[in-house]
Amino acid sequence: MSKLRVVSLLAAIVSLGILAPLARAQSSIAPGTASPIAAESTSSTPDQPLVAPAYQSPTEKTRLRTYFFDAFGPYPIFGSALIAAVNQREKTPPEWGQGAGAYGQRFGSNFAIAAVTTTTRYGLARAFREDTVYYRCECKGILQRFRHAMISTVTARRGADGHRRLSFPAIAAPYAGTMTAVYAWYPGRFDSRDAFRMGNYTLLAFAGENLALEFIYGGPHTLFSHLHRPAALGTDASSGPSR
Repeated sequence: MSKLRVVSLLAAIVSLGILAPLARAQSSIAPGTASPIAAESTSSTPDQPLVAPAYQSPTEKTRLRTYFFDAFGPYPIFGSALIAAVNQREKTPPEWGQGAGAYGQRFGSNFAIAAVTTTTRYGLARAFREDTVYYRCECKGILQRFRHAMISTVTARRGADGHRRLSFPAIAAPYAGTMTAVYAWYPGRFDSRDAFRMGNYTLLAFAGENLALEFIYGGPHTLFSHLHRPAALGTDASSGPSR
């Protein structure tokens, strides 16, 4: 295993190790009370108490648009191209060879894994009645926003109040994508152990996408931000523009 893979795997393990207690801390807020993120984002006056806007579940139109953006938008395309370049450099899998055709095969494989992962996550989220929309943090500071993006990787909003819980769909979907790849189009020597190893990287890539959504764009003047404007589309009034 290359140094890059070792570092990536260690980062994933460390991230997952710290996320569970952080997720429990966020989800311990009683229904009907303001969350820490909402409290930080809501202004008040001396004569008016601090009140957080109520959470509203995303509409079906919002769910559909975010699904297509997450499955076929610029982030999965860019991520698949980047990972394919790494695979090409490492000659993984070696059976696919080198050259433009091999790169195209690796890109197509990574893009398909991302599409299966996203489709699985959205499908399971509907069954578990979870909100798959990413809500940008209204907090200030790089560390707090980084923590929010990491927590959002393995959690989701649930219920009428939008409380955050550890999400089985978010955790299981990356492994469903890589398991499909291993048994559908990867060379025959690959098995479930390879699928699990690849799923760890897919989960880490999902965290990277959340970081991009948190830090690269999301404001009213940025590209694609209108897809997730909560005030216009009824997502989460306590959060800023999100994916």
